[in-house]
Amino acid sequence: MTTVLVTGGAGYIGSHACKALSLAGITPVTFDNLVTGWRDAVRFGPFEQGDLVDRARLDAVFAAHRPDAVMHFAALSQVGESMSEPGKYWRNNVAGSLNLIEAAVAAGCMDFVFSSTCATYGDQDNVVLDESCAQRPINAYGKSKRAIEEMLADFGAAHGLRSVIFRYFNVAGADEEAEVGEFHQPETHLVPLILDAVDGRRGALTVFGTDYDTPDGTCIRDYVHVSDLVEAHVLGLRWLEAGKGSRVFNLGTGHGFSVREVIAAAEAVTGRKVPYIEGPRRAGDAARLVSGSEQAGQDLGWTPGRSTLERMISDAWRWHKVGHYEE
Repeated sequence: MTTVLVTGGAGYIGSHACKALSLAGITPVTFDNLVTGWRDAVRFGPFEQGDLVDRARLDAVFAAHRPDAVMHFAALSQVGESMSEPGKYWRNNVAGSLNLIEAAVAAGCMDFVFSSTCATYGDQDNVVLDESCAQRPINAYGKSKRAIEEMLADFGAAHGLRSVIFRYFNVAGADEEAEVGEFHQPETHLVPLILDAVDGRRGALTVFGTDYDTPDGTCIRDYVHVSDLVEAHVLGLRWLEAGKGSRVFNLGTGHGFSVREVIAAAEAVTGRKVPYIEGPRRAGDAARLVSGSEQAGQDLGWTPGRSTLERMISDAWRWHKVGHYEE
């Protein structure tokens, strides 16, 4: 395998994936519309600007680069927005992914790694979520990702498309060399919001919901380091390259941390207090999402060795102090 088309490669996870591919001797071709991604994050291979809803543009990119596989990250991913504007999520995530899958099959590019989400499981409290758990998404974001998973299965049955689907939990941290990192406008993820509040780039952090049925009343999430996460994606490509067939894997650590615990860890790493206020719950937020990821370890040989709160926040803090992209 020499070339991989990376949709969303100018975004947070996609840019880290491009670096991991480059280090593995694979050329990543970034396809991104730059709506939420950054041109300056494309540092490890060619860039093709375009939108997934533009089938002709996709066909041209497949013809120009002839990728061996697709790594699909491009998606809208804000849970709250998906509840208030579901049409955006069905149009962008689902219709765009259909275009991409059809273009890949038409080009004979039959290995496909898909960035899915634990949001497809919905709110299943006090359950360690593994790949056998029922998918009952409670927001349009999770529903759009589940629909794409079903689409991949259908194209596998009809056309022989081979896919590895990764359902992952909360992603945090940054490249340890601070070449790429997490930078959204607007920012919605907990760790960078905390770090912004710590150094005064924004006002106090809002903790959404303090009355959940959890030990300290705040939501619990399973956090995985972005560099661990993208290593799993490279292993997924190798799985497909070896002809082992389509599979679904969870990616997490099996241990959850509450919002208050993340705040405390950030205070320990930065040596500063995190200013925060308490707010109401957000629609669509589950109380507890924790992964069972044994299959990824057993079958792919994946180990999330960087995924401690201290390491994730330390790497994010290093990037936060030096890394902000220019448009």
